[in-house]
Amino acid sequence: MNSPQEIWQNQSAERNAMTLKLIQLKARELRARTRKKLLGMVVGPLLVALVFGFAIREFPAQRAMLEPFFTFALVWSLAGVYFLKRGMRSTTMPADAGLAGGLQFCLGELQRQRRLVQQSLLWSFGPLALAIGAFIYGLALTGRGFFPKALPFVALVVIWICLYFVIRWHEQRGLQNEIDELRQFEGGNAG
Repeated sequence: MNSPQEIWQNQSAERNAMTLKLIQLKARELRARTRKKLLGMVVGPLLVALVFGFAIREFPAQRAMLEPFFTFALVWSLAGVYFLKRGMRSTTMPADAGLAGGLQFCLGELQRQRRLVQQSLLWSFGPLALAIGAFIYGLALTGRGFFPKALPFVALVVIWICLYFVIRWHEQRGLQNEIDELRQFEGGNAG
């Protein structure tokens, strides 16, 4: 009687058959994901403006002190949208691209997404963290007993920051795994 280990080891190895149709489908999916991520980058300036408006309304006495922080964060996040969008020109896969051309397109799209995730820390997360920090600073300056009441908010911000880094790390790792799989397929296909 064969043991499960022997049965497992004696199975024939299936080779992943990627067709041109699958590559085209993957290319469309990747292009849509890239567009979705770029659209998500617009949320950064909107959130900074929202926190800015809320802080100015809640802390009118500290407006002169807080305004430079929020203005810098808003300009920084708008510049981020410009630079991220400019560097992410997503092209469509040519209709006559073969298997190798389709794989190259998918690899390029995955690398664009990975670059976008890496740069979002500087251009999207940074301005929002500065705006929230300025809001907490304004909260501390009020001296009306708000700060002890704001500790749950501060704790949520700290948890959000930690989760942001974990999610981005996981997302980058997933993108790198996809890139490695395509490269492995490309290398196996060439040989």
